[in-house]
Amino acid sequence: MTDSNPPNAKQIFRTVQAQLECDRFLGARWLPLGPLKTDRSSPGELNHMKPSPDDPITKQKRQKLDALAQQVQKCTKCPLHLSRTQGVPGEGNPDARLVFIGEAPGADEDAQGRPFVGRAGKLLTNIIEAMGLTRDQVFIANILKSRPPENRDPSSIEIAACIEHLYQQLEIIKPEIIVALGAYAARTLLDSKDPIGRLRGRIHQYFPHPMADPIKLVATYHPAYLLRNYTPDTRRRVWEDMQMVLRELNLPIPQKNK
Repeated sequence: MTDSNPPNAKQIFRTVQAQLECDRFLGARWLPLGPLKTDRSSPGELNHMKPSPDDPITKQKRQKLDALAQQVQKCTKCPLHLSRTQGVPGEGNPDARLVFIGEAPGADEDAQGRPFVGRAGKLLTNIIEAMGLTRDQVFIANILKSRPPENRDPSSIEIAACIEHLYQQLEIIKPEIIVALGAYAARTLLDSKDPIGRLRGRIHQYFPHPMADPIKLVATYHPAYLLRNYTPDTRRRVWEDMQMVLRELNLPIPQKNK
């Protein structure tokens, strides 16, 4: 019969302390009684998610993403270029298996030129790290590359003018899974009018264009929404969505967050 409850830190400490006491009296070299459970992924699993800067294909993809980022900074296809401080192309691993896509940059992102760096960005970073990953293992972007004034909702004209940049990024990266953060990102990518509550909780098939292979997509709540509605229930739902992503990527679910 096995114990379904994993040992806590105190139990592990007491076990180690007891065995060290035995060592002191018996002079025996201490060995663990059995394999210790850990919250870390195996080196192979983590390395598979890390960028490979020396790989020529990775370098080529990075160059393409950098060139696209420069295009974003010069883009004048919609009026948002008149009010923005700078464009926010996106950042991360050019070989990312997982891409997070939000709605649009906010004030902090507009000031720094980087996606998800404000309060919502810190929460997204916490979510990524709770998955056992880091920001440099994934790619993070938005539907819009420029901040709408006063953080208003994106207009259909702005989305139509800007979405091609995202399509090109996804074509370069070729991720296995997209996480759409919030209703606007999910509805735009899935061409749906359903609320986020109906879109989350399952795997969708996203087609970048009619002739492209589909990309798996999981919709979940935007971190900004979580900051306003951070209840045990919303946290549970988001973590359920992230567990779904990890299973699809064949990555372990960290024990401490199960």
